[in-house]
Amino acid sequence: MKLIAVICCSAAILVGCGDSNVVATVGGKDITKAEFNSYLKFKRVPLEDKARVDRALDEYVKRAALTAAIEKTKLLDADLNQAELEEFRRQMLIGRYFEEHLKQSVDDDSVHKYYTNNAAQYESKSIHAAHILIRVDSKMSEAERQAKLSSAHQAYSRIQKGEDFSAVAKAFSEDTVSGQKGGDLGWLNEGAVDAEFSKKLFAMKQGEVSEPFLTPFGFHIVKMIEGPQVLKKSVESVQGEIRYQLRNQAKIDETERLLKSVKVVRKDK
Repeated sequence: MKLIAVICCSAAILVGCGDSNVVATVGGKDITKAEFNSYLKFKRVPLEDKARVDRALDEYVKRAALTAAIEKTKLLDADLNQAELEEFRRQMLIGRYFEEHLKQSVDDDSVHKYYTNNAAQYESKSIHAAHILIRVDSKMSEAERQAKLSSAHQAYSRIQKGEDFSAVAKAFSEDTVSGQKGGDLGWLNEGAVDAEFSKKLFAMKQGEVSEPFLTPFGFHIVKMIEGPQVLKKSVESVQGEIRYQLRNQAKIDETERLLKSVKVVRKDK
């Protein structure tokens, strides 16, 4: 009760009299109508709701009075409080500015325009392939590696003589998953598999079978069953990715522009 009384005595409410631009005076400091209206906007209190406006003013005045009373006690470090307030102000301004700037600079039209101008980024080649894998690893001796290569050439020779690739894959391939399916790997996107494997495969013609070649997994014999097909991602499936990319770049560009507009001189050196 004593605290409420002190607050009430500290705040002289001047609504409707005296300076029409002042809504209250707290500890000798005027609270302007513009200042209070900004507070109402921040609190989302509509001006036409008089009851809520009155309650908001009561609360605003009480908190202003309480703040003034605390500052007089000297209990808190004023410089530290000011530094914290200033840092909060910076963070708030930076955050709100870029929120508004990015909302205006990166919209649906800019996303669709980027998608149209960079269509090739959202296209990929896909090939239906099969392979026979004869595994090797770094721990093998040269003799063991040569034996593996010999096995790969034996499988290739049987295919060249007209034996069905699927049957040879089931007999020779050490990739047990695809081997059970006659070496079938399904549809593979360019670049989604080992670089050497992808380079070899996507240079082949439909129906062609490669000679044995080495990758980190072992010796491969690959067959291009069908393709390539060009698959294009829809704008709906990549618009989130594009928007994120455009917003990041827009923020970098705007940050650089803003920093160049302010002269900075450091005097600590």
